[in-house]
Amino acid sequence: MPNNLPSIVQISQLTRCYGQHTILDNITASVQQGDVIALLGKNGAGKTTLLETILGFALPDEGEVRLFGTLHHDIDAKEKQRIGFVPQQDELLEQINPHEHLAMFARFQPNWDQALCDRLCHSWEIPLITRISKLSLGQRQKLSIILALCHKPQLLVLDEPVASLDPIARRQFLAELINIAVDQQTAIIFSSHIVTDMERVANKVWVLKDHRLCWQGELDTLKESVVRLHITATGALPEQLQIANTVREVRHGKTAMVTVSHWQTALLPTLEEQLQAQIRVEQLNLEDIFLELHA
Repeated sequence: MPNNLPSIVQISQLTRCYGQHTILDNITASVQQGDVIALLGKNGAGKTTLLETILGFALPDEGEVRLFGTLHHDIDAKEKQRIGFVPQQDELLEQINPHEHLAMFARFQPNWDQALCDRLCHSWEIPLITRISKLSLGQRQKLSIILALCHKPQLLVLDEPVASLDPIARRQFLAELINIAVDQQTAIIFSSHIVTDMERVANKVWVLKDHRLCWQGELDTLKESVVRLHITATGALPEQLQIANTVREVRHGKTAMVTVSHWQTALLPTLEEQLQAQIRVEQLNLEDIFLELHA
């Protein structure tokens, strides 16, 4: 079905370079209202660079990014209030306490939800009168997330938002993300090394590899597309299996394990006849797919 929801982010042929090194190469993508996008990539793949460029912290060398239809470097203060951002390293004011920080931030946000703020501070056990410089990394990260959530942003960008959270806090945070995505139709882009967490909440996936988005689309479509074939031949396997869209191949005598992309179930009978083999198709979870794509 076509997606007629408003475009929150539009990325067109985006390229970013540092000196002679290309970090992002010709990336085109869009984010619609209600999307929850998991951004995957190895360390150094350019995830943080992509998120920061989307938000206008740096200009692209080529291409453009539009937020709410406006070039990202031209958005005004009112449009910036529609964005929530949690960076890898927090930018909290260390000499005040969380109560003062939240109160100060709320004064500049016309859509501030004090009831949500109070509930999160209570359930996440934020010490409101302790100086921020004295908080643990996990407490600081929770406070950063509250600041990003409670003004009801239309675009929420999260760069490794749960790296310092324990499993209980991560589950609470993910539950809030689901509620926000459903209730407010907020567009969310987030990166994390905890792929199982991302699989719980994302409906779309961007995979950064070799400076490009090697995959962008629905999570369910990705899981249907990338599968592992367990092949057991009746005789000797041919020297070249010649299976289209092979990602990785491991052979042991008459058996082989082949990961393929763009898989279609209708291909199975033809492939079994071609190889004179029985083939079992294994569906993979998001973490397995990520590992296979980067094997």
